[in-house]
Amino acid sequence: MSAPLPAQPPARTSVPAPTPGPAPATARSRRLALGVIAAGLLMTVLDGSIVTVAMPAIQNDLGFSPAGLSWVVNAYLIAFGGLLLLAGRLGDLIGRRRMFLTGTAVFTASSVLAGAAGSPALLITARFLQGAGSAMASAVGLGILVTLFTESRERTRAIAVFSFTGAAGASIGQVLGGVLTDAVGWHWIFLINLPIGVAALLVAVRVLPADRGPGLRAGADVTGAALVTSGVMLGIYSVVEVGTYGWLSAHTLGLGALALALLAGFVVRQATARTPLLPLRVLRSRSVAGANLVQMLMVAALFSFQILVALYLQRVLGHGAAATGLAMLPAAAVIGAVSLGASARLSARFGERNVLLLGLALLIALLGMLTRLPAHGHYTTDLLPLMFLAAGFGLALPALTALGMSGAGEEDAGLVSGLFNTTQQIGMATGVAVLSTLAASRTDTLLSGGSDRPEALTGGYHLAFAVGGGLLTAAFVVALTVLGRTRPSTPTRPGTSTRPGNPSRSGRPELGAAHRTEAAEAVRSA
Repeated sequence: MSAPLPAQPPARTSVPAPTPGPAPATARSRRLALGVIAAGLLMTVLDGSIVTVAMPAIQNDLGFSPAGLSWVVNAYLIAFGGLLLLAGRLGDLIGRRRMFLTGTAVFTASSVLAGAAGSPALLITARFLQGAGSAMASAVGLGILVTLFTESRERTRAIAVFSFTGAAGASIGQVLGGVLTDAVGWHWIFLINLPIGVAALLVAVRVLPADRGPGLRAGADVTGAALVTSGVMLGIYSVVEVGTYGWLSAHTLGLGALALALLAGFVVRQATARTPLLPLRVLRSRSVAGANLVQMLMVAALFSFQILVALYLQRVLGHGAAATGLAMLPAAAVIGAVSLGASARLSARFGERNVLLLGLALLIALLGMLTRLPAHGHYTTDLLPLMFLAAGFGLALPALTALGMSGAGEEDAGLVSGLFNTTQQIGMATGVAVLSTLAASRTDTLLSGGSDRPEALTGGYHLAFAVGGGLLTAAFVVALTVLGRTRPSTPTRPGTSTRPGNPSRSGRPELGAAHRTEAAEAVRSA
């Protein structure tokens, strides 16, 4: 018996569906479009990790205080996470191509401003603008992708490329940041975005399909936008400042309560507004709601691998910035080989849900093994073998992305894409705050108990790895119980159109291979 069909959204009468433009006519055009979208994601991911290794140089050059230096990262994170949902919805209303081009232009221009910054205030301002530009481009990237690649196997491969770009970008950023900072100075970690951004814009103008949304009047929920943007920004701010104020401080609890109140007001607004920013019917799809919850848990846990392993290499084993990035490259290579070479084939044969579960199991094993890292270890014997378990990233991320987008209709592709990216940023901010705070607290306790510094640091990382493993276990349980069982996808039958706007047998524009199979079986059985 096949899994039940996801809840179908009610017919919309108040907001007309956007009118999609023609998809690129050739496979070459679609590949170029995928390259542009992946390049935009790569700039975003690189910018989140490339700056971390340059922080000491930035502090020395611009005279940042220790507390002020954290805002080089926080300003970007708050703007990016806070604006994703709004940018995704605006992309549906005014056109996803237009939103992508505008966001890429804003990001490129603000990167130049950051590279030329001569004061802390100017750099923080530029970083906030970078975050806004990244949100505009990233929010609609998946929405463009799933409407470009309409055949199931082709879309699965495209999502694998997209996911690999995000997974491997952090490791590449650490290497590139160390090399650029040592060779030509920290300014170039931002200025390098100029040629990439300009090239992406020139190609995007030619290959991305023109799409026309219904316009701002069809769904510009200004009140809802203000509530969710301020709520998410304030929530992320309260989380990233936990290291300064503590979890139980009036600052954290007060701002956290205010953020929750704003988000609760947003939910009430969406239930009553005539043209809501986030139609609550989107969350009725188990694939959308479940995939976003799994992603928050998984991304929060992945911080313990991507960042804490790098800190272990630097602060315990004594590696430099560039050497640390190079030490993380085997993980990136494994992720790339699996996500680009095996993920699509495995998803087609066994279904995205089963591939996701396998990937999560490998990641749980990875973090479990990391809790046994010795304080006086060696990279080649103690850490390098574990890099092969990073294959779990290459399996889980493409499968989760496909599941998260499979419940989106054509008119909501940008919105669901923005929601998917928003939960990613919330998970990242939460993981950074929770796991780093736990690690630091455990380290201080061990130091006060007489442990030497390498042992104390390693003990702190062990606790963070264990908590990360717990988060991944929770993600595994959610994926197993909430996400519907998916069937292996089959090639599109000759003569059957699956382009956006042409309904499948279920009468709904196709955006999910597994749901296509289920819908066809349901119609036949009826």
